[in-house]
Parts: sequence; C-alpha cells; structure tokens
Amino acid sequence: MFVAGFQSSIADPNRPPPCSDPWYPYIDAIVVTGDGAGHGPDVGSDEWQSVVEFKLGVRGDSNVPARSSAAWCEFIDELAMKNDK
Repeated sequence: MFVAGFQSSIADPNRPPPCSDPWYPYIDAIVVTGDGAGHGPDVGSDEWQSVVEFKLGVRGDSNVPARSSAAWCEFIDELAMKNDK
C-alpha cells in the first residue's frame, strides 16, 4: 500500500503522503466535513473519519479498512482523488 501512496505523490508533488499531518487538512479540503462557518468534527478525529466515509459513500462498507490503519488513509486518499476529478 505504501507504493500506491508513493506513486500518487509522484503524480502530484503537492499532494501530501496519506496519514501525514498535512494530509488530513488536504483531504478535508476535498471532502468538506464542516459547514463553512467553522462547525464540524476535528480534522483527523474518529468523528471526522466517519464523516469522510459518509461523504464518500462508503460508511458501513465492509471493504473499508480500519480507521486506525494506514490502509484506511490509502483507501480514502484514492477514493477522494477519484471523486475530486
């Protein structure tokens, strides 16, 4: 899975590696979890991860890796990039 994240970073050098500190706000800018007035879950929290899954249409899907894993970040990263195009 590291290879997929590494390859995606090469394709877009401004794209932070999944699960890195800058990655969470990067994903939040694509999959907006707040209401625009500063209300929403803390970026990176379990609640935020749940909202990201909901917004991407995969919450409750058995194919989604555990939120505490690097695999979750890779999965969300790929899905967010597909939805951003």
